[in-house]
Amino acid sequence: MSHSDQTPSRTGRPRSTAADAAILEATRASLVDLGWSKLTMSDVATRAGVAKTTLYRRWAGKNELVVDAVAVLFDELELHDRGSLAADVQGVVLQFAALLERPETRTALMAVVAESTRDDSLRLRIRSAIVDRQKRLVVLGRERAQARGELSYEEDAETAAHNADLIFDVIAGAVVHRTLVSAEPVDAEWARSFTSLLLLGLAGAQT
Repeated sequence: MSHSDQTPSRTGRPRSTAADAAILEATRASLVDLGWSKLTMSDVATRAGVAKTTLYRRWAGKNELVVDAVAVLFDELELHDRGSLAADVQGVVLQFAALLERPETRTALMAVVAESTRDDSLRLRIRSAIVDRQKRLVVLGRERAQARGELSYEEDAETAAHNADLIFDVIAGAVVHRTLVSAEPVDAEWARSFTSLLLLGLAGAQT
């Protein structure tokens, strides 16, 4: 076997996880300090301690960069198994609300949502990078509840997908409106009341 056969081919320099994390953190900091309109790729590069070309090798522009900076925050959400559907929902609602209370999350999310009203491609990126990824929590929670006998199984995949979309929209919409629009607290009592209403609706949909 020749030396060339033993040496793996390379397609380019591997991406640095540390550099990616620094860039995304710098992006969120820039949003908090400068706002969407004044944020630039140059400012992010300076804050992250990388060359601007490094950013452009990873992201085509500001829109893609900011969405990814927001998306990694939402990836922190976890649906812990607390023994019942009600407890699971309350737990993730409180986690979600706590995440939205962080200045970097609040500023970044409101900025990209506002900008997406004028940019269809940005709206699609938000959907794929944030919304579709976080529906995993709904799917996991529903599977656990079905295994416990708390929810019945859907008859087909289309119905299951429709229900997942609906549940996600209700939970995300209520928590975002409560924290970012109404500026009211999402505490344990609110989470219990909201969860009771949600489960009542789910029970009615299955009768």
